Amino acid sequence: HLLHKALRTVLGTHVEQAGSYVSADRLRFDFTHFAAMTADEIKEVERLVNDAIFASYDVHTDEMSIDAARNRGAMALFGEKYGEVVRVVDMGGYSIELCGGAHLKNTAQVGSFKILSENGVAAGVRRIEAVTGKEALKHYQAQEDEIKEICRLVKSTPDKLLSRLEQLLAEQKETAKELEKLKAKMAGGAADEMLSGKVEIGGVAVLAAEVKDMDGNALRTLGDQLKQKLGSGVVVLASGKDGKVNLMAMATDDVVKKGVHAGNIIKAAAAVCGGGGGGRPNMAQAGGKDASKIADALEKAKAVVAEQLG
Repeated sequence: HLLHKALRTVLGTHVEQAGSYVSADRLRFDFTHFAAMTADEIKEVERLVNDAIFASYDVHTDEMSIDAARNRGAMALFGEKYGEVVRVVDMGGYSIELCGGAHLKNTAQVGSFKILSENGVAAGVRRIEAVTGKEALKHYQAQEDEIKEICRLVKSTPDKLLSRLEQLLAEQKETAKELEKLKAKMAGGAADEMLSGKVEIGGVAVLAAEVKDMDGNALRTLGDQLKQKLGSGVVVLASGKDGKVNLMAMATDDVVKKGVHAGNIIKAAAAVCGGGGGGRPNMAQAGGKDASKIADALEKAKAVVAEQLG
């Protein structure tokens, strides 16, 4: 009853109960609503329910005519059929509903209320699962134990945990950047060896190669180094990382004037890997999904260069 009232207060009077299960310390409540509740809405509903619990409203039940119940402002539940005489449950005027079930004598007997989840179960129907009393206390204690374990792992205290996690995430991000730079530097050191794999297509030097575990930024850095060493020509690189494919193509200005277009090269190559992308005539990047097709994608890139050069 208290949850129903709070939902209608926070979300609107269109909310109606659409089913429920209630035990001594756990409940499931289905209700009509058109969207997932926000974190702030859930928090406000929890606050209202707990405020009503802490207010220690006495719970009164009275039998009266259906017309008298309506005049009192009692709300009927999800399309139930009622006779001429109905049972009205009044919780300190906060919640007044028709109900034939068993109830506590005072709202304070609930102890406390905590929403565990809110999700959709059907079109226009949402479901809240919550705990009360001792189960709510167990939930808070379990969360406290988890926080203590997290603090132990990250060497922090609860009051400084958030700032510690932010610090660790920032350090992780910086480490990832340094790692990518190192990978690019190591790959750049092997640039001369990579250049030995270049081929000539239509009088233009073309280097199409696979490198290991590089993201888009690292590929671009390596591509710049290879293009500089190549002097004139086309560089196409591909790398599988985190289950995805990164591709990059570059062309020097002189070969662009001959008809080479890096954007079109990379678009065709990415399609082979189940992806897409494009870019400018002199530089382009793309992504793909199937790393097993990288070799085929590089062959496709060379074929497109041949077509562009006529």
